[in-house]
Amino acid sequence: MVGDYCSFSGDKTDMHSQRNSKNGLSCKMVLQAVGKVLRKSKTKPNGKKPPAEEKKQYLEPEFTKIRVVDFDLKELVVLPREIDLNEWLASNTTTFFNLINLQYSTISEFCTGDTCQAMTACSTIYYWYDERGKKTKCTAPQYVDFVMSLCQKLVTDEEIFPTKYGKEFPNSFESLVKKICRYLFHVLAHLYWAHFKETVALDLQGHLNTLYAHFIVFVREFNLVDPKETCIMDDLSEILCTPAPPPAPAPAPSTPASAPSPSSQNHVTER
Repeated sequence: MVGDYCSFSGDKTDMHSQRNSKNGLSCKMVLQAVGKVLRKSKTKPNGKKPPAEEKKQYLEPEFTKIRVVDFDLKELVVLPREIDLNEWLASNTTTFFNLINLQYSTISEFCTGDTCQAMTACSTIYYWYDERGKKTKCTAPQYVDFVMSLCQKLVTDEEIFPTKYGKEFPNSFESLVKKICRYLFHVLAHLYWAHFKETVALDLQGHLNTLYAHFIVFVREFNLVDPKETCIMDDLSEILCTPAPPPAPAPAPSTPASAPSPSSQNHVTER
């Protein structure tokens, strides 16, 4: 647009007079163009305004305060002295798999290929990588099905999660536990991001909050999930994983003023 009005390709008088007659209009259009450029520079590179961040319902105090337990979860995850580390990891990982699978099943009818066309949490899209490392974008229910199928296969494999006395854990055990926990975190993050409203409608937010907090405290205790992976939910983690302050002691009931004893009262003796 600017180039059209600043062309000097000819010396004809009629073209010269046309430029003069439109000089004011061209200046106005140049200023408008510059204004547009300046406005675009404050938005995304493509000129579109960034979408407003969606309000996170699961961070509202009326929901975060709801739990099914009120004690410090740290005590639940600390390795007991008499238990082997791998045994402890195996037991807890299997339990988390079962509980998260159960929690997801409560809203599975709402998580469809139409409602959740990608496996998302906050601004993150999770892709599935098969055994050959091929990257695949899939719907959320497909992704969760891949996760649960893989976890089921691993935790029921006697060569990986041995249950018989004297059976050794493989050298790759810890790395496989980390893999399972990373995938399970993806499912939990998706539950909060995409299906918290349904969870509240089913009155299951207390169970979800407690399960999430217990899981995060556990993986932090044994460094099972990279903090870069879980940082997208740090705002929720810090709220749920901070031990609730002890309830304030109830005020002592006030004792009503006692009536004066008869001996202390002034009597008037009739004579």
